Amino acid sequence: MAFMGIADYPAFALAIWVFLMIPGPGNLVLIGATGKGGVRGGLAASFGVIAGDQVLMWSAVAGVAAVLQAAPTLFTAVQWAGAAYLVVLGVKMLRARPGTGPVLEVQPRHYFRQALGITLLNPKAIVFYMAFFPQFVHPTQHQGLLTFAAMALTVAAITLLYCALAIALTRWAADRLRASPMAGVWLERGAGGLLVGFGLKLALGR
Repeated sequence: MAFMGIADYPAFALAIWVFLMIPGPGNLVLIGATGKGGVRGGLAASFGVIAGDQVLMWSAVAGVAAVLQAAPTLFTAVQWAGAAYLVVLGVKMLRARPGTGPVLEVQPRHYFRQALGITLLNPKAIVFYMAFFPQFVHPTQHQGLLTFAAMALTVAAITLLYCALAIALTRWAADRLRASPMAGVWLERGAGGLLVGFGLKLALGR
């Protein structure tokens, strides 16, 4: 029997976890926020990712993905905005120098906005949710919005658990890099290079 209209709930939860583990801009901003802002910065970024995902999920449910696909100009504009945002953040990280401090001020609200912005400016995520959700909606036992609400809450809970683990691992690594400022700079530059790469891939993958 389907749980809350969700067919194969364990498989749904596992699929979300695997999706979160795929390297992407969200993971990079979470690691960067934790490395520079500590646990508070990491948690702020986590809630930014969760908030962005909730907006995208409910937008997908409302049919925004279909609108974007039906309006190529709008979809392209959002895609380019997302790509530009990632590239700008990546370039700032690439220009990091020893003793210059973090790219952003170490205040949780900044990390929340950064993670929220990166998540929202990924139009492919909307299409993903639009394609992903129907696979786990039971054709006869679904309960409409209640089923989608259960899915959204599950995604939020699993994302929070995943982010908590990522924060703990990042802090563990950061404590061992504290004695080498240059190591931290090169890690930041490496993450910046990956962000630029993600941005270019998003732009060129149209």
